[in-house]
Amino acid sequence: MTQSAPPQFPRLWCPPLTHYKTNGEIDVERITAHWQFMQPHVNAFLVPGSTGDAWEMSDAEINTVLTLSLDLTQKLNSQLLLGALKSDAASTLACIEQMLGQLKSFSGKQDSLQAMQASHVCGFVICPPTGNDISEAAMETAMRAVLETGLPIAVYQLPQITENEMSPDLVTKLAEDYPNLQLLKDSSGEDKVAKAIHTTSRLFLVRGAEGNYADWLQETGGPYRGLLLSTANSFPEPLRRIIDLLEAGTIEEAQKVSAQLTSAVNQTFELVASLPDGNAFANANKAIDHFMAWGPEAESTPPPKLHAGSLIPEDIIHQVANILKKSELFPSQGYLTRN
Repeated sequence: MTQSAPPQFPRLWCPPLTHYKTNGEIDVERITAHWQFMQPHVNAFLVPGSTGDAWEMSDAEINTVLTLSLDLTQKLNSQLLLGALKSDAASTLACIEQMLGQLKSFSGKQDSLQAMQASHVCGFVICPPTGNDISEAAMETAMRAVLETGLPIAVYQLPQITENEMSPDLVTKLAEDYPNLQLLKDSSGEDKVAKAIHTTSRLFLVRGAEGNYADWLQETGGPYRGLLLSTANSFPEPLRRIIDLLEAGTIEEAQKVSAQLTSAVNQTFELVASLPDGNAFANANKAIDHFMAWGPEAESTPPPKLHAGSLIPEDIIHQVANILKKSELFPSQGYLTRN
């Protein structure tokens, strides 16, 4: 097994949205504009993540998104984690192999690690196998099968999709046995693993659940070193500001910005909870990003399309406008309407 030392990961990551044209095709120009909006504040991305419809996209769509992301990563000098988010070990390994083939073709390097480095890819993100009846032993066997590749790996706690959770003991055991396991992202909202292991584990811990951002980071006694957030799609500058303020020791100001964001985000997530298509991470951020993109023109612009083909309802768009205005987060100009 190839062993690789954990890199120093950026503290703020984003799983970018996937935007679609009216005919359902992936909108390359729109995605490019969105990355350019985020890049001054967020320069590390997970592609594709659950916020980017990773669990819904076909292999062909994933290929399109990955190809575009590799190109943007080079142009913007960004870093990538690649999401091999599949429901079982065999599918995960096949996805990683397919992605490695793209990286080798893109970079011209035939060695896997060299191809990753040349492509600015620092690892592959995997989840435990899907199912609420998966035993911990079966979970461990599946994840070891991927870790045995020796490739840099991040694990993702996402019970909203996988219907199960890794225990702190399992994560600790895998991290001890596999130096190539480097990062843990937890979007559960329960944070059991991070709370249990943050003082002893070498893993880079990032939180994926939303809200109370400042209080979860190490400067305020939290268990996480970084954030990998769906809302970095919509609020890249305020989230970067929270981290910068914490690093400067300005805790109270960071917590004020955090509270402002938390209120707006929580209200928006509640609004989209009943939508039948997509997931809350993608739907809430598509609704907010609609305003970041179009500014005051957003309410007269057709709502964003979801992967399933439906549009976010106009009444939700109007309510999100009110939330952003009351929270003083409504943009004066959209990134698609700037001259």
